[in-house]
Amino acid sequence: MLWSGGSFDHYCVRDVGNANGCQSRMHGHEEIVTNHPLEGNPSCLVLVWRFLLTQRVDFGSGECAVRLAGIPSQGAIMTEHFDVLIVGAGISGIGGAYHLQDQCPDKSFVVLETQSDFGGTWRTHTYPGIRSDSDLYTFGYRFKPWTDAPIASADEILRYMGEVIEENELDQHIRYNHSISSAVWSSEDKQWTLQATDAAGDEKTFTCSFLWMCQGYYRHSKGYTPEWEGMDDFSGTIVHPQTWPNDLDYAGKNIVVIGSGATAATLIPALAGQAGHVTMLQRSPTYFSTGRNVNELADTLRALEIDETWIHEIVRRQTLAEGDMITKMAFEDPEALKEMLFEGIKEIIDDEELIKEHFTPHYLPWRQRIAKVPDGDLFHAIARGEASAVTDHIERFTPEGILLKSGKTLEADIIITATGFNLNVLGDIEFTIDDEPLDFHETVSYRGTMFTGIPNMAWVFGYFRASWTLRADMIGDFVCRLLKHMDDKGTSVVVPKLRPEDNDMAQLPWVDPENFNPGYIMRGLDLLPKQGTKDPWRHTQDYWNERKELPIADLDDGALTYLP
Repeated sequence: MLWSGGSFDHYCVRDVGNANGCQSRMHGHEEIVTNHPLEGNPSCLVLVWRFLLTQRVDFGSGECAVRLAGIPSQGAIMTEHFDVLIVGAGISGIGGAYHLQDQCPDKSFVVLETQSDFGGTWRTHTYPGIRSDSDLYTFGYRFKPWTDAPIASADEILRYMGEVIEENELDQHIRYNHSISSAVWSSEDKQWTLQATDAAGDEKTFTCSFLWMCQGYYRHSKGYTPEWEGMDDFSGTIVHPQTWPNDLDYAGKNIVVIGSGATAATLIPALAGQAGHVTMLQRSPTYFSTGRNVNELADTLRALEIDETWIHEIVRRQTLAEGDMITKMAFEDPEALKEMLFEGIKEIIDDEELIKEHFTPHYLPWRQRIAKVPDGDLFHAIARGEASAVTDHIERFTPEGILLKSGKTLEADIIITATGFNLNVLGDIEFTIDDEPLDFHETVSYRGTMFTGIPNMAWVFGYFRASWTLRADMIGDFVCRLLKHMDDKGTSVVVPKLRPEDNDMAQLPWVDPENFNPGYIMRGLDLLPKQGTKDPWRHTQDYWNERKELPIADLDDGALTYLP
């Protein structure tokens, strides 16, 4: 008998001789002890005090050991097995969990998250003004309508993700405070074994048939800060936005923000109202896109009482079409795009020389991401005199602030290094395949999500120029289709492998530096896999192409090797 409802406090694993006296505690139900003889070993009983999704038996230790999907270990030394293990409960991991539950309901799965709660990026970053730099109609999931302003705060995004978890009962599958140290593939066992540590410092062992890496692309514990001469001499406070102190008092202080990307563009207007003055110090300017933080089409459709599901899809398509137009303009007529972007700034700042010196980049648009500035708030802060921009190079830090190459000194009470991320391709997890350490850089990407020589693993890497979640959703579909295809074929292992006709194919960097070259990618290019020059080995970053090709990709074209 298996109990299929209710909520249980504990479970235990015992031999028959030790089974007497076990008791279960259930919330709102009579006490029930489930005695279940384990297949292959009738002398062993498992006393289950929680709903079992699946069970598998492992007798490797000589005593009764059970792998129970969806049941946290409390006192019993055991390995938990799942069909799929998802790493990360951020935007990709929660989306992956939804797709897996929706499209592969027969698969057991667990989500392991290092942090104490869901959210990923939106949980890590707590600096003032933290908001999306993509519109939420495309950054939001395709299955969950977004109903607020296009650019959203971290709190709004977390609320949205929380609704997805609650509405789909995904919380039962998520384990927080689980930090994974190693992932080992065994071809003999045809599974991954992961070692993790929980909040109490206890070691946990998980095995899975398929590993789904949704942990993102940067190290959450520490941001990237260059080593400048004299940093120890500075008498004030140095802060990286990624590790923002909750007790930082910046009221009335002179602040220098080093950097001019999306983080700086978010921070500066949020600080400007309370700080004495905020200076944006940049080596070179960034392209910014200004505009009202509204979507007039969405507002019109709501006024007509159109269903939110329809609104979400219509506005997504509108936003994607506009993004495609801008991307094409960036390559075909970059000067026209530059002028269009500058027009938004000129409407707020009536100073041609200031715009030319501090807001006219030397690179072409889209070689780095265009930072969104909703309602032009950064430029309004500059126009009001609450903030300013300085384009120069740092000579060294001084007790008073920063000495620039030009000889000018920027005095500061607080220096904020909005200087980017540390790339972290596989979550700082030590990967081993059949006793050989994995060199990820030597692998070749299969459709930008699987990699040669790595069995039963997919990695979510979103779009640079479009919303990350667009690709996370598509990879969710792809992984579920692949898992069902493996079931149909009766196979348990899938691994990408170059075909004979691919052996002479040139192997290129994961990202073309001439196409897209932000600092965090360039610093970590030697950590990333390679791509080929033809499908399915290219990493195109082309949403419009992938949205057509990925759903119908031939899974039996020889690029994927299947094993029993």
